[in-house]
Amino acid sequence: MAEKPTLIIRPNKGVLQSEALYDYIVETSVYPRESKFLKENRDVTASHPWSGMSSNPDAAQLMGILLKLANAKKTIEVGVFTGYSLLLTALTIPNDGKILAIDPDQEAYDLGLPVIKRTGVEHKINFVAEAALPVLDKLLIDPENEGSFDFAFVDADKENYLNYHERLLKLVKLGGVIVYDNTLWFGTVALPEDSVKEGWRHGRKTALEVNKALTSDPRIQLAHVPVGDGNVICIRIQ
Repeated sequence: MAEKPTLIIRPNKGVLQSEALYDYIVETSVYPRESKFLKENRDVTASHPWSGMSSNPDAAQLMGILLKLANAKKTIEVGVFTGYSLLLTALTIPNDGKILAIDPDQEAYDLGLPVIKRTGVEHKINFVAEAALPVLDKLLIDPENEGSFDFAFVDADKENYLNYHERLLKLVKLGGVIVYDNTLWFGTVALPEDSVKEGWRHGRKTALEVNKALTSDPRIQLAHVPVGDGNVICIRIQ
């Protein structure tokens, strides 16, 4: 019997497996509306060896709409990288809005910082170059921080997504929004484990666990949206 072929060699980031269809979406609906500063961030990030970690422009466009619908003014971002989604948030929220941005990688943040400074929105950002869990735990020591945030975006180490979730459910207000990125893990969540290249299996397993836990959580209402690498959009209802 012939050996079973491997279905995934190197999965592409993005659920739409037709490159032409994805290009159609971004070229007709995303890039024409993208701020020139966000494009500058993408251009700068292209020089980074892990440039693929940056938020997809189509997912960021959706996040901009969610921020507006939530009337978000005080937000948290867990995982910043070079700051594409952070800059999108800073450009979207009001002038007196605030973002707590947490990421231990100061070097990656510094790569995108000159673009942020040119936009005139740096005053909205409090960047903390530390691991996120201790920062979130420190916030929760002060009861005034509970329920004080309007919106949270998580694009960090996937193993801690559920740990972040427990803390963010205390920090984000009732009716507030939490968005989790990379929940489809390059499309591998829909494939048998033995058809996925070894290096992608751990991320696939983690994404499956996170998606199952979020779906069964009665404290949130959610929608799993196939943009970028998959986003689970949650509204806190308890």
